[in-house]
Amino acid sequence: MSGGAGTQAVPLERARAGGPSWDPWLIGCTTALLGLGLVMVASASVAIADRELGRPLFYLWRQGLFVAAGLLAAAVVLRLPLAFWRRAGGVLLLLGILLLGLVLVPGIGRVVNGSMRWIAMGPANLQPSELVKLFMTVYLAGYLVRRGEEVRASFSGFVKPMLVLVGIAGLLLLEPDYGATVVLFATVLGMLFLGGVPLLRFSGWVAAAGAVMGVLVLLAPYRVQRLTTFMDPWSDPFNSGFQLTQALIAIGRGEWLGVGLGASVQKLFYLPEAHTDFLFAVLGEELGFAGMAVVIGLFTFMTWRAFAIARRAEEQADTYGAYLAYGLGLGLALQAFVNIGVNLGVLPTKGLTLPLMSYGGSSMVVNCMAVALLLRVDHEHRARVVRT
Repeated sequence: MSGGAGTQAVPLERARAGGPSWDPWLIGCTTALLGLGLVMVASASVAIADRELGRPLFYLWRQGLFVAAGLLAAAVVLRLPLAFWRRAGGVLLLLGILLLGLVLVPGIGRVVNGSMRWIAMGPANLQPSELVKLFMTVYLAGYLVRRGEEVRASFSGFVKPMLVLVGIAGLLLLEPDYGATVVLFATVLGMLFLGGVPLLRFSGWVAAAGAVMGVLVLLAPYRVQRLTTFMDPWSDPFNSGFQLTQALIAIGRGEWLGVGLGASVQKLFYLPEAHTDFLFAVLGEELGFAGMAVVIGLFTFMTWRAFAIARRAEEQADTYGAYLAYGLGLGLALQAFVNIGVNLGVLPTKGLTLPLMSYGGSSMVVNCMAVALLLRVDHEHRARVVRT
């Protein structure tokens, strides 16, 4: 893709004159995921909420508030032109890095399940890694526009964003958050490849990144245990393999059409993190293969729409919008792929939520913002079509 000027805001009325202002298919897909997620969070969390808090719908109401906050944040994002995000990319990335540093400060960062990933903010917690994934995508899209020729023609243009990424990855691994590191690395490498990095250089960096990830796994005993458990969870089904075996039992019980909504047995204190990391396993038990296929289909469709939006922006020489849409689509797809892969036992446990569905405030708000940015890219494309 060739470099192009930043896009300008166009009045909504001019876009509406030529048809819908916002992509109805992407909105419909997102709405379906949010609605199904609320239903499954309510079902997966009812038992644990009743036992621990005496309020069966506690997590449902909180998730509803998270969705409302996400939609409010999305509404703000929709009003901001892409030119704003292009100018603010560097500042946003610095803010994200600062928050990653703060989460490691004792007394500020909050430890949950052995990881210090959250900053307590009253009744809610902020997870900076979620923001950093979005801000890195926004920043890198601008970098590829500004330094596109350098990225494609020289080693230095490629290595500069990689050095930034390595620094961020170091902070993430100190938490530790290996899952976010993997998704961020894959997203950045994918954006650089789409930005025109020569295949040989790209392949070398992919191999190097894979080797570094392998070394990091070997240096941490708990990561080695996760890897060996993933390969054979049944060798220790009541200890290290407990979570994965319970997830596989849940999915196996679901068969083709599921045991029925609300009828899961595994969510009754057998499967840990049933309403967060392993929501997909509960969905598989209650709605069966059919329900899992629907969710996978929705994420596949969302990824296709993101790439279609990016392609149309590219055709209009809006390189920033194109790179941004590619990165956002990659990020959402990779996180969904990893979470579903973990639930199905084809990937090691990573501690990642299912975008737009799993319980969690930071993830919900940031993913709603990501979808809103995709809609904004598409909206400006539609507006330019009307104007021309």
